[in-house]
Amino acid sequence: MYKKRTLVADHFNNHAVIYFFMLVLFLIGIIFGAVIVNSMNFIQKQDLFFYLDRFFGQLMEGPILDRQEMLKSSFFYHLKYLLLLFILGLSVIGLPVIWILLFVKGLVVGFSVGFFVNQMGWHGLLFAAASIAPQNLLIIPIYLVAGSLAMIFSLTLLRKLFTRKLQQPILQPFLRYTTLYLSLILMIALAAIVESFVANEAMQIVIRWVYN
Repeated sequence: MYKKRTLVADHFNNHAVIYFFMLVLFLIGIIFGAVIVNSMNFIQKQDLFFYLDRFFGQLMEGPILDRQEMLKSSFFYHLKYLLLLFILGLSVIGLPVIWILLFVKGLVVGFSVGFFVNQMGWHGLLFAAASIAPQNLLIIPIYLVAGSLAMIFSLTLLRKLFTRKLQQPILQPFLRYTTLYLSLILMIALAAIVESFVANEAMQIVIRWVYN
């Protein structure tokens, strides 16, 4: 157990710059998302809020999707996102796309929270805390680690290509890369459970409280 902790600590220490870069990229995405909300005109905001209000009305009547169906949908959505990052990490040219995907993820979170707060005030903040925060406390770190691992492996391939050390075995780094991603997939399953059962229930409670 101690050895595993040491390996994890060494990994983060050796690649601290990459993890920091990914975190900053994600935070920039959040800021851009909030800026986009503020740059929208009144009509655009009203049109978007109209659909959001209809969604709230449907939730007031009961769950839109069965929880089991929601769990499956959530898990496979995040699984596809992780697999895409994994595949991009296997190629040198996938590196910029990895950055874009992490940036877009941050942008979506920033836009969602920013729009709720902009349109609903502190009720929107409460709604965001109930519907977005629970699963994202797990999902965001998972995506940051997944993107960082993909970037690390992609840079490893790039380094071998430029130093002409292609004869060195790549199997061990690849197996380690795959094993870490399998661990992240297990964590994604937990995040999907939180999203389907905890966040969904909290969201309905907040909506009923706000509208009643």
